[in-house]
Amino acid sequence: MKEQDLNSLVNQAAELIVNAQKIIVFTGAGVSTESGIPDFRSPGGIWERFDPRDFTYQKFLTDSEGRKKMWRLHREGLMTDAKPNPAHYAIAELDKLGKLDCVITQNVDYLHQKAGIPDAKVFELHGNNKWIKCLSCGRRYDFDHIRVRLNAGEESPDCEVCRGILKPEIVFFGEPLPVEALHEASQRSRSSDLFIVIGSTLVVYPAAYMPMYAISSGAKLIIVNLSSTPMDQDAAVLIRARAGEAMPLIVQQVKERVGR
Repeated sequence: MKEQDLNSLVNQAAELIVNAQKIIVFTGAGVSTESGIPDFRSPGGIWERFDPRDFTYQKFLTDSEGRKKMWRLHREGLMTDAKPNPAHYAIAELDKLGKLDCVITQNVDYLHQKAGIPDAKVFELHGNNKWIKCLSCGRRYDFDHIRVRLNAGEESPDCEVCRGILKPEIVFFGEPLPVEALHEASQRSRSSDLFIVIGSTLVVYPAAYMPMYAISSGAKLIIVNLSSTPMDQDAAVLIRARAGEAMPLIVQQVKERVGR
C-alpha cells in the first residue's frame, strides 16, 4: 500500500473512532503473528505441522494418545513466551483514551491482557491458553506450573489433586464456545456504533457473526487485515496493512484529535 493511501485511510479511521461512542475491537490471528505466534491456516501455520482431526474434544476425552498429541501441540505451537506487539499496545491505548468498550478476540494467547486491557473487557471466544482445568474436580492451574512438568518429560500431565484429566481452557473442535463470553460478545456487538476488525479473515463461525451483528444494528465497520475478508464490501474503511503498522498510526491520529 502506498504511504499516501495509508495515511488517508488512517485519517479516516481515526475520525470514525473520535466520533464513535461505543467501539468494539475484534481481533484474530493476524494481530498475534507479529509477536511470533504462528496462525493455524496460513502457509507454514500450525495445521501444516499438526493434523486438526487429532484435536477434537471427543478424541481428547477418550484417547490417551490424542491427549499426548494435544499437549505436544500446546507446548510447541500454542504456548510461547510471546509478548504484546505494537498492535496490542495501540488497542490498549484506545482503552486508556476512553474509546474502547471491549475487545472480542478469537486468539487464545492472553496478549491483550498483557498489553494492559483489563480481563473484564476481553471476551475470549475460543478460550485462552493461560489456564489449565481439571475436568473432574475443577481445579485450575496456571500453564507455567504445568509447563514445568511437561519440560520434565511428562507427556500427559494429570491433576495433582484427583488425578483427573487436565485440559487447557481453549475451545477444541466439537466443543461449544464459552456461553457467557459468546452471549456478552453478541450483545455488545449489536449495541456498538463502531466495530473494528483487526487481523481476522472472518471465516470462522460463530465468531465471524459479530461484525455482522454490529453492521445490521447500524454500526460502521473498519477492517485492518492483510488479506481479503467476506465483509470487505461492508467496511467504511478498509486497510490492507499489518496490524502493528496501521494501528499505532491510527491511535496517534486519535490522540492528536482529542488533544492527548
